[in-house]
This record gives sequence, structure tokens and C-alpha cells, in this order.
Amino acid sequence: MNHNPIQPAMGILRHTQANEKFRLARLQPAPALKPFIKHYWIAQWNLNGQAAYDQEVVPNPCVNMVVERGNTFFYAPSAQKYAHRLDGSGAVFGVKFHPGGFYPFLRGSVSGLQGQPLPPFSILGVKEAELEQLLLPDTETAGDIGTMEDTDEDKAKKADQLFMAVLPAEDPQIHFIRWVVTYIAEHQELSRVEQLCSAFDCNIRTLQRLFGQYVGLSPKTVIRLYRLQNAAEAMDKGQIGSLLNLSMELGYHDQAHFIKDFKAVIGLTPEQYIRSKI
Repeated sequence: MNHNPIQPAMGILRHTQANEKFRLARLQPAPALKPFIKHYWIAQWNLNGQAAYDQEVVPNPCVNMVVERGNTFFYAPSAQKYAHRLDGSGAVFGVKFHPGGFYPFLRGSVSGLQGQPLPPFSILGVKEAELEQLLLPDTETAGDIGTMEDTDEDKAKKADQLFMAVLPAEDPQIHFIRWVVTYIAEHQELSRVEQLCSAFDCNIRTLQRLFGQYVGLSPKTVIRLYRLQNAAEAMDKGQIGSLLNLSMELGYHDQAHFIKDFKAVIGLTPEQYIRSKI
């Protein structure tokens, strides 16, 4: 069983419990890739002899490349909670792009990836099996005495090389998108797209078009995801006084609307979510 150093939840539900189930490392990309890639992430687990564990995540509005044995793809950001089952032992290598950061590699609307995971060969020119061999532990030699396994830093450097080989030109729009998404994340009381348009002096249709093209989700959906991510994290930490107060802090006009949104994304009502932690 691996334990993590303290780090931000970033949408990982029941973060404290998750720390007991798998090790999660986050590593920075090469400087030239930082306008596009937020970080690399590596999850490793050993639950042999234990029950399988479903790790639930409220997604960030980011494309991820997930390298997993027999299941390696680029994934568009989701509008709802998703779960990944951890069983036995294993590892996953991930690449989390900044909101909008994958668009210059794709050169097409990110919304087109919804429900259509993209094989990495079309972007990197490398087949899935080769990526898995390059970035995941060797399952045949893992645990053998005397074998040398790449460190997390070694794997990050290999990923750097892959993306540096297809490095696109910087797109000024991705900086604007990151600016807007950062504003959403930092203002949990934000509730309407019109408030964003006022803050950034832009047309609502223009903002919706840019988000569809660069992020793959609407501005309204991104606002909702961050509000509910904040709500779930506050519940996980026991930092709420009442659901009414929490809904008001998150900019909801009434508690019923908050409960409806929470259930739509998390799959449980706030009361059910709190009880499920006990």
C-alpha cells in the first residue's frame, strides 16, 4: 500500500481515503511545453489481497492522455463524475493539458472528442503499445531483484521528448482561455456566464464558441464543475456548517438548485454523499 505526500485534491473525491489506496505523483513538463501541458501524473497501486477500489473524480476542464495497458487514449474533459477501478496492482501514466492547451496539437475542435477518445498515434506518431512500453513499468520484470526501473522523473523526460517532437506554435487564445478558467476556479460564487462576459468584456456567443473549440465544454459547464468540486472537497474535509450556507457561498439562489446540480454531476445528493463517507 502506497501513501502520498499532501497535495491538492484537484477533483479527486474522498482524497484522504484515496491516499491510502494508491500513490499519485505529479511532475512538471519541460519549459517549452508548459504553455500547453499542466503536468504529468503517475498513479501506482498494489491492492493484491484487497478489495477493488473505485476512485471517483470530478473532472477539471482539461484533456488528458491516459497511458494504461490496452487502454491508451486522449480523452476530452467530462461534464460528470467518472470512476476508475483499481484492482490488483498496476500503474497509469497521464498527461494533463491546460484548459485549451491540447487544441494546438489537435488543430480541431476539442468538443469533437466528446465520447470519441483519440488514439495517440494521430498526434504523436507513436502506437499505443509503444507508449505503454515506454511509460509504464515492465510487467515481466517488475519486482525482480537487480532490475532497474525508470524513475518518475525518467518517465517525465521521455514524455517531454515525445511532445517536443510535435511541439506546435503557441496560440494566443490558449492564454485567454486559461485566464478565464483560472478566474472561474478562483471565484466559486460565480454562477452565470454573463458574469464572465462582463468580467472579460466579451460577447457570450464568442466565449461559448471558444470554449467549445478549445476546452470541449461550455462555459456554463465549467462553472458548474468547479463549484461542485469545491462543494465536494469541503464536504470531504468536514468544512461545511450547513448545506444552505454552502449553496449560498457557491452563488446558488436556492438550495434546491444546488442539490439538483450536485446530484447531476456527483451522482448523489449532498446528504447521500456526506453519509457515504461515514
